[in-house]
Order: sequence, then structure tokens, then C-alpha cells
Amino acid sequence: MIRPVLLALSLLALTACREETAVLPQPIAMTAEAVGHYCQMNLLEHSGPKAQVHLDGMSWPLFFSQVRDAIAYQRMPEQSHLIRVIYVSDMGAAGVSWDDPGAENWIPAASAFYVVGAEIVGGMGAPELVPFSDPAAAEAFTVAHGGQVMELAAIPDAEILAPVEFDEDIGAGDGHDFEDRLRALSHKPEG
Repeated sequence: MIRPVLLALSLLALTACREETAVLPQPIAMTAEAVGHYCQMNLLEHSGPKAQVHLDGMSWPLFFSQVRDAIAYQRMPEQSHLIRVIYVSDMGAAGVSWDDPGAENWIPAASAFYVVGAEIVGGMGAPELVPFSDPAAAEAFTVAHGGQVMELAAIPDAEILAPVEFDEDIGAGDGHDFEDRLRALSHKPEG
């Protein structure tokens, strides 16, 4: 009697898993209405791969100007909703270029192969995680742009969450320069 009950419970659990997978939201084509979650800028105006994060209870995904930003969002503890699925641009899709990463060539982030540490920056000027569905295409990208191929779970947080210093930031940490800029802001215009 116990065996049939265990078999029935196992089948029920497998059916529940299959139903949960079947209802995952599908990727949404990138249009002019797609703006970056952090920057609120039109994604079509930026080069490099993009990402969309589908949250539980929300009908429209959060779009990200860079894949690195979406993965950072995933790894930070501040989300208010459960992440259902993340899709990223497949940069190995036919016809895709760095300047035009495609509007409908989405792949699940969890199954992508990423080039990490390439000498090319994403749409917002920061280092990028460059996703591919085909590991051979990812390896070919490293020949041209450097970096190494990694699966998502193997990418260290330091590659994703580390601050990025831009050229305009150079010297910003200099206390003397900061004090001069602060003094200039505090002077009232003469007149």
C-alpha cells in the first residue's frame, strides 16, 4: 500500500514541476518602450547585449541596458519580488552585431555561456558579461576581444558587483580636488 502512495506523490510532484516550468513568462521583444531599469534610457539607443528580468506578479519585465546590471540585480538582496526568469541577448545569433544586439534573440540567462573580462564595454560604458547560447561562438568572441568563457553560476560576484571607475571619475577621490569643487559650488554669484 505504501508503494502506490509514494508513486502517486512522486508523479504529483513531477507534474507540479512541469506545470511551473510551462508557465514561465516568455521574453518580450525590445521596442522603443523598453527603457533601462536603472538609467531609464531607451535600450535601442545603446550598443551591446541587453537583459530582461521577469518578476513574480508583474506583467512587464524590467529591462537592463547591460547584462551585468541584470545579474547584479539578481545577486543583490533588495528585490521586492521573486525573479521568475532572466533573459539575455544571444550575441551569437545570426545578424547580431555589437551595435545592434537584436530585439528578439533572447535566451535564458541560466543556460547562457558568458564571456567575462573582454576588452569591450557594454551599452553604459561598463565592463560587460557577453552572453551566447553556443559555447563555440563565445570562444570565438574571446579570440577577437579577450576574456574567458564561464557559466553564470561560476562568475564571481567581484566581476558583477565591483564598482566601475570611468575616465571622468579619475581624480574624484582626491580630497583636495573635492574641496575646491565644493568651494566653487558654495560661492554665491556676484551681482
